[in-house]
Amino acid sequence: MNKKIILSSLLMFTISFQSIVYGENLAYKVAPGDTLWKIAVKNETGISELISMNPQLSNPNLIYPGNTVYIPNLQDIKTAENEVIRLVNIQRSNAGLAKLSTNWQLSRVARYKSQDMINKNYFSHISPTYGSPFNMMETFGLKFSSAGENIAMGQQTPAAVVNAWMNSPGHRANILNPSYSQIGVGLAKNKNGTCYWTQMFIKPL
Repeated sequence: MNKKIILSSLLMFTISFQSIVYGENLAYKVAPGDTLWKIAVKNETGISELISMNPQLSNPNLIYPGNTVYIPNLQDIKTAENEVIRLVNIQRSNAGLAKLSTNWQLSRVARYKSQDMINKNYFSHISPTYGSPFNMMETFGLKFSSAGENIAMGQQTPAAVVNAWMNSPGHRANILNPSYSQIGVGLAKNKNGTCYWTQMFIKPL
């Protein structure tokens, strides 16, 4: 089966006093039957993030009821990401298209991409760390027959970034592509408060 990927980027600087911040890490008490993988899935995060945040676990494969596992608090970030998805689905509904379902694993990949653009100081679909979005999704274990990516930088709110994407033909085409069925959105902010947005679309295999 042929795979295709559609990419579109948007650079825009705006001024806003609104900001999105990370909350303090959450403390999770391990329950009977828990594994690190189950905790990761339950909290829509990755095992690698949990291992990184919990150096007190000498062996991540051995956790016991009553242990404390710290989990990244992304509530504010996820709220903004989910609002982007809601606004995208309004646009699709207005165009007579099926809504996209949220894929939290795809949002995790998109969040990594946004953070990577900050860490490596670039704005491009091709990452010096992960390569193309196509390769990046596959590296994270996602299987798909078609995929697309929108990126943007500078818009401080979900409404602003969706409006900007919808006013750009390439981005609009991705948002209104009838072949996609799942979406993930990732937001990261640099030290100056500038927002980096990544929007990924797939049609899963």
